[in-house]
Parts: sequence; structure tokens; C-alpha cells
Amino acid sequence: MSARYYKEIAELYEQEQNLEQAIVYYEKACDLFQSEEVTTSANQCKQKIAQFAAQLERYQKAVEIYEEIVRQSLNNNLLKYGVKGHLLNAGICQLCKSDVVAINNALERYEELDPTFSGTREYKLLADLAAAVDEEDVAKFTDAIKEFDSMTQLDAWKTTLLLRVKEALKAKELEEDDLT
Repeated sequence: MSARYYKEIAELYEQEQNLEQAIVYYEKACDLFQSEEVTTSANQCKQKIAQFAAQLERYQKAVEIYEEIVRQSLNNNLLKYGVKGHLLNAGICQLCKSDVVAINNALERYEELDPTFSGTREYKLLADLAAAVDEEDVAKFTDAIKEFDSMTQLDAWKTTLLLRVKEALKAKELEEDDLT
């Protein structure tokens, strides 16, 4: 009961757009759900925490949470189908950190976690985006997103984070133009 109450409080804070407090209460709910081994509810709370952490530009925390969910989901027949989505979310958070080496290391780690991931459209998107960031190519970045989005529409959260990455790329491009 306590876990559900904490989750309800978190949802109220979420409605008020008070993401800091929403995270606090989702974490409390998650801990209680985990102590009762209610994995699905705990994972739902974790996903909210990761989502809000990324919105607050706490990308490393979001990456760690998504990767933890992946590790737990791989051994569960019902949850393993969501793995590629969680890896995509983690990868997008990695891109937001603007560290090309970390992005490429993450892609390798994701292949090790789930050997089937490298054959997915989500993996191709992340690899294409990482290459575009590495090359500082805004057009290539945009094309990769358009190609993916034409078959699987990106949700608002992913779009917002990818726009942040694109704006950072544009800023780098302008900065380099000013230097030449």
C-alpha cells in the first residue's frame, strides 16, 4: 500500500511538472516495490525516474537506470521484448552527454548485453547518430532521425532529447565557422 501511495504522490508532482519531487517519490515507491519483488511496478517507477533525470540533464543517472532495467529484463520472457527500447533510451541519453567515445563504448556494451540488438533498427539509429555526432554533421544526424521516424514515430521525450543533441551539433558547427 505504501508503495502505491508514494507512486500516486509522484504522479501528482509529475502533473505539476515538479520533476525533482516526482523523482524522490518514484524512488521511494520503487524501493518498496522491489522489496516486495513487484518487478513490473518497480520497473515502471524506474522508467519514470530515468525519463525525468534525462529531462533534468542528469544523463548519466538515466543511462544507469535504463541499463539496469535491461539487465533485469533480459532474463524475463515477458520483459525481454522491451529491451531494445530501453537500450535506445539509454543510447539517446549517451548522445546527450556529447562524448563520442562513451557513445561508441555504450554501443559495444549494448551488443554484449543483448547480442540481437545489433540487428535492430534502434541500434542502426544509434550507430548512425553516433557517427553524425563524431563527424559533427547536422544533416547526417537529421537524415538518420527522419529515416527511423518514417517507420517508427519517435515520442516527444526522445524528440526533445535528440533536439538537444542537434542544437549542440549546430552550435559546434557555428563555432567552427567563426574560427575559419
